[in-house]
Amino acid sequence: MTATAVRSRPATNLRFAGTDKTYADGTVALTGVDLEIRQGDFVSVVGPSGCGKSTLLRLASGLEEPTGGVMEVDRGSLAYVFQDATLLPWRTVEQNVRLLGELHHLGKGETRRRAAEAIELVGLSGFEKHMPHQLSGGMRMRTSLARSLTLAPSLFLFDEPFGALDEISRERLNSELLTLFTTQEFAALFITHSINEAVFLSTQVAVMSGRPGRIVGRVDVPFPYPRDPEIRYTPRFAEICAELSDMLRGAS
Repeated sequence: MTATAVRSRPATNLRFAGTDKTYADGTVALTGVDLEIRQGDFVSVVGPSGCGKSTLLRLASGLEEPTGGVMEVDRGSLAYVFQDATLLPWRTVEQNVRLLGELHHLGKGETRRRAAEAIELVGLSGFEKHMPHQLSGGMRMRTSLARSLTLAPSLFLFDEPFGALDEISRERLNSELLTLFTTQEFAALFITHSINEAVFLSTQVAVMSGRPGRIVGRVDVPFPYPRDPEIRYTPRFAEICAELSDMLRGAS
């Protein structure tokens, strides 16, 4: 079966429908994945290691192509945030943030304007001339987010961007990401191993099975935005985490 990749309907940023991925060596990574993300959705995906979570992002971004089913995505308005900040070590914060604008030939004035706005949005004003080695892990990830924001993407793909950070930095960046989500109104597909993080961030959490990966459960998160970090300590939050933990154990 040959996969098709077509432009999405305006209301849909990303859709997988019966999507498969089999690699050239015969490894079946994904089978029959059904997942739809619309503007205003923040969907996190959790699942056992090796289940194909990152493969979903690679398909959406165009780094891989599906081998079956349908995938709809507008890659012209998409940003990919990796596990590592992937900054150029010889460029300052400002120069790193300007990079995508330069590559897209936005013009010097427009590129500088967008970079300045993005740096302010992520709370890095005053650090424009710092080099990456002078920044903390959290600040490097903020720089990576700012760089993506300069192109005003309608869809963000996040591949465990905070997984390497300490818990305090991770929780702080979770809150800052939600502020960006509510003010910039993009759609998001967020891969994480942390159920707590997934519930705090998301409008919906999807659970994937072990390989070959497929979506075996979904839980809608009822909390309105903006979200107080203290919501993590409420009984309802704990109930949702427990429900997802049960699903994840069954999926494994």
